[in-house]
Amino acid sequence: MDLRLAAWAEGEREAITDRLVEWLRIPSISAHPDRAADVRASAELCARMLTDAGLEHAEVLETAGAPAVYADWLHAGPDAPTFLIYGHHDVQPVDPLELWETPPFEPTFVDGELRGRGSVDDKGQTLYEIEALRGLLRVEGALPVNVKVLVEGEEEVGSPHFEALLEQHADRLACDGVVVSDTTMWGPDVPSTCVGMRGLVAYDVSVRTAKGDLHSGVFGGAVPNPAHLVASIAAALHDAENRVTIPGFYDRVRPLTEAEERSLAELPFDEGAWKAMAGVQRLDGEAGWSTLARLGYRPTCEVVGIGSGYQGDGIKTIVPATGNLKVTFRLVADQDPAEVDAAFRSWLAERIPDGVECTVTPEGGVAPCLTPVDHPYVGALTTAIGRVWGRDVLFTREGGSGPEEALARVLDAPVLFLGVGYPDDRFHAPNERLVMDQFWKGLLAAGELWHELAKVGRVG
Repeated sequence: MDLRLAAWAEGEREAITDRLVEWLRIPSISAHPDRAADVRASAELCARMLTDAGLEHAEVLETAGAPAVYADWLHAGPDAPTFLIYGHHDVQPVDPLELWETPPFEPTFVDGELRGRGSVDDKGQTLYEIEALRGLLRVEGALPVNVKVLVEGEEEVGSPHFEALLEQHADRLACDGVVVSDTTMWGPDVPSTCVGMRGLVAYDVSVRTAKGDLHSGVFGGAVPNPAHLVASIAAALHDAENRVTIPGFYDRVRPLTEAEERSLAELPFDEGAWKAMAGVQRLDGEAGWSTLARLGYRPTCEVVGIGSGYQGDGIKTIVPATGNLKVTFRLVADQDPAEVDAAFRSWLAERIPDGVECTVTPEGGVAPCLTPVDHPYVGALTTAIGRVWGRDVLFTREGGSGPEEALARVLDAPVLFLGVGYPDDRFHAPNERLVMDQFWKGLLAAGELWHELAKVGRVG
């Protein structure tokens, strides 16, 4: 079957590539206050590209932080479904700079891949969505569905103002479904779509046992040691089978569907190669589950930082006065961050002895997001991807967290993931890359998707 945008995209390759390179040259690092002007320049360029693509009402949307971008095309009619495309134009910091083989903001082509910060996360994946709209408007003169586009400017710093933006513009952003292109695909010969993202709750736990450090020869053995305490808390978070010990932690975890179990079984996975990529000698995790299930389908608890006492050269003979523990929980479908928060605080309180001060500081929270694999719009998405890749599409879940849950909840719409990055595209790392063959296929799949969604129509 001929793909709708194949000939058009071939003729536009140079122009599209030039636009991508221009966008990648802008160092839109949202984490760096001194890059605020660059983040705004990135938003302004994005708005111009949306206008050039043929969309209307393109504008930079102000937030309490970095700006987002909006545009729409709403001429398919009131009976046609409406979809919101989400992406983000901000990028991660580039440190450590010395590990980059090419300058991070001088996009460079190397063996079929485009290297540069933001190439895959997320300017490249956002651009093929924009270009697919441009292609359909040029080739067919119209879109088969109503489309809105929202490109965020703070995703890489945890989207602190994004939910407020959604609520402020909820009527304007109302839609039947959301399409996100900020995820990965399993491999070049294994097309897949993510159907869920894990949520996250995180804590900074500090304990104090004395006004100041004490001489270990004078006070040791008679006063509480916070290093021992935080170590015991960290050890108690898991049992002998690496299950999280927080009461009720697994009660709401939704079982896998048959389709998801089948996809897990069919995904090709080389544990040896995966260990080599991670740089580890052995794998660990919750007993009774495969590595793939642990990575995206099961909830987790990780101690991401622990410290107490003297850390310099040699020995300092003290009983430290303070200790610190940083803990994150990755949550899966149906787990409630508020319930996990209450359970963790209760569990922790039972382990803090009398006379010890304990401060628990939450460090943000994101609920999990899951779109059922049997949703009609997921069927339309897998049809579009399968047509381009020529293979059946498998289902995955990803372990990261993002604003997808807020999109689904505030807009009351299912989220579809049309991401084409590879897991080893060095997201957030030096030498980030975008495999250009994936980019072009992503553009073609986006062109097919809108027609498949139009066939389904409005759901619910």
